[in-house]
Amino acid sequence: MNKVVVVTGANRGIGLSFCRYYQDLGFTVYAVCRQASEKLTLLGVNIISGIDVSDASAIDELRSSLQGVEIDLLINNAGILRDEQLGSLDFDTIQQQFEVNALAPLRVTEALVGNMSGATKVALVTSRMGSLADNTSGGRYGYRMSKAALNMAGVSLACDLKARGIAVAILHPGLVGTEMIGGHGDITPDAAAECLAARIESLNLENTGTFWHSNGEQLPW
Repeated sequence: MNKVVVVTGANRGIGLSFCRYYQDLGFTVYAVCRQASEKLTLLGVNIISGIDVSDASAIDELRSSLQGVEIDLLINNAGILRDEQLGSLDFDTIQQQFEVNALAPLRVTEALVGNMSGATKVALVTSRMGSLADNTSGGRYGYRMSKAALNMAGVSLACDLKARGIAVAILHPGLVGTEMIGGHGDITPDAAAECLAARIESLNLENTGTFWHSNGEQLPW
């Protein structure tokens, strides 16, 4: 039986690249998104659209859509980036980023725990911008704070799921040239997905809950 991967934020960027990568490896891919893109549709994977991961009722729909599906890998990839600077803070966008970047992956993971077995892996696509030690430039309040919160959620999930044999990866993809940052980056989405997949492959119960760059560097909190 093929392994099963579930990817959120699957319609573009790294999420789309994850779908393509794991499809090429022979996985059964469930692509979760608000609206399917043409590129995602052309892959021919299983698309679960209409899912806003920040909406509790949509998460219920996701759970129902995956009823009876045993998940080998869950990739919480969906995220948003806004820009707040001191003196012109927008607390609405800060809250928005908490909902999507921090709370949504926790919602999704909790909703799908019943689909997981002892061999399942959970990956959280976070950012080194959520690292306190790495922050030397300030700004980006909502994004930094939400990713720091996601990192903490990942460590707690790793602790809580370890007894079940489920390992959790906390992963920074690098500066990826996606639409989210205007296409400018040091690495392509396809290359980022491949590098992140290597980190997921090396994930086990000994290194669960640790924070890694896609290039293999362990990151500071």
